[in-house]
Amino acid sequence: MKAVRFHEHGGPEVLKYEDAPEPKIQANEVLVKVKACALNHLDIWLRTGVRAWKLHMPHIVGSDISGEVAEAGALVTSVKPGERVLLAPGISCGQCEMCFKGLDSACRSYTLFGVFVDGGYAEYVKSPEANVVPIPGDLNFDEAAAVPLVFITAWHMLFTRAALKPGEDVLVIGAGSGVGGAAIQIAKLAGARVIASAGSDDKLAKARALGADEAINHAKQSIADEVKRLTDKRGVDVVFEHVGAAVWEACFESLATYGRLVTCGMTTGADLKLNGQLLYGRQRTILGSFMGGKGELMDALKLIGQRKLQAVIDSSFPLRDAAAAQKKMESRDFFGKILLHP
Repeated sequence: MKAVRFHEHGGPEVLKYEDAPEPKIQANEVLVKVKACALNHLDIWLRTGVRAWKLHMPHIVGSDISGEVAEAGALVTSVKPGERVLLAPGISCGQCEMCFKGLDSACRSYTLFGVFVDGGYAEYVKSPEANVVPIPGDLNFDEAAAVPLVFITAWHMLFTRAALKPGEDVLVIGAGSGVGGAAIQIAKLAGARVIASAGSDDKLAKARALGADEAINHAKQSIADEVKRLTDKRGVDVVFEHVGAAVWEACFESLATYGRLVTCGMTTGADLKLNGQLLYGRQRTILGSFMGGKGELMDALKLIGQRKLQAVIDSSFPLRDAAAAQKKMESRDFFGKILLHP
């Protein structure tokens, strides 16, 4: 099969469109012919190298995958060849205490497609049966690939970690990102007032179209000052954050008393400053969040299948142009998900 692999860490130039062995499935696995694979910042981190993760080389990244079942193992009963499916991006053992509680991402053996197993930058990918999900409603392959990672992440952040309630004020940082667009929609559907932040007026117009009530252009305005103005100096109940150092202090200053800041990433760096007096004096909470459980993805997919939540797609590239697609992601000149087509 054709795949995009890297044989060493580095810049986009290390991505090679080349022949690779087609995956061989076990009895409890499914072979999927990839129709679309969505990019995530994780793909770039893996390409450049994550100190704690030693990847097998050559390596195939890609966590968000949709396609058709090409082959099903002898023990597989839930799907058959020809069915349209998407893959739940997180792979866990399914047998430990955390998995039984639905906290898949706390499983000690947890990984994602494209991390310690090959991902979707390829014509075929193999998957455990437990990760294969029929595409809901009338979603096409592009929409199905644009959904899983960002919606499971946003759902877990807002509900499981931050315990969002109807009527609360939510500040969504990075509204132009896939996870930001998912958060805007989920928070709005849950009855929250959504304040979105992005670096351009064009992105903020699109954020409003997704349901944002208010918008802050952080390239021109102070996030903290605007939040105080929009909330009559109260601050927001929840900050949805995934950018890190560049906005951390502004996000923390934007919290109301008893406010919760939930973060799932540090794309601008993890060297953070924290005012401890405001942490305990205002009784604020900082929450880390990583992915989520398959049950949370299924909850989101019900609403996506009903078109109450929607995939947001920026652009698509042929698989052979994966390097160009990653460069676009690094430029931050996009709104929603960037896709690859084998």
